[in-house]
Amino acid sequence: MDVFVIGANGERQVLDVPEGCSDLAGFERWRTAVWGSEVVRSLGARFLPVLADGDLQVEPGQVTEFLAECALLRDNLGRIVAGTDPVRTVEEHRETISARLANIE
Repeated sequence: MDVFVIGANGERQVLDVPEGCSDLAGFERWRTAVWGSEVVRSLGARFLPVLADGDLQVEPGQVTEFLAECALLRDNLGRIVAGTDPVRTVEEHRETISARLANIE
């Protein structure tokens, strides 16, 4: 995951990851297996499921909606964990999804 700004010349300028933060949003397969999963879509998410087919770009005017979607997913973490396949234990799956969601937020 990268955060960038569009410079005066129209080019993307990727910002550095702040110290103590992470830019990990999950394994590559999570684009479809978690963020693009049926359970995430069934909750009404519309931003993160885009990752199943490509990159996600959130415009400045969409940030409030995007953060609301992140909150929705966090509130339904139990459903997401139950509706996706854990790589390890269910608890580790929950913790990993929660941590990656925190990075996204």
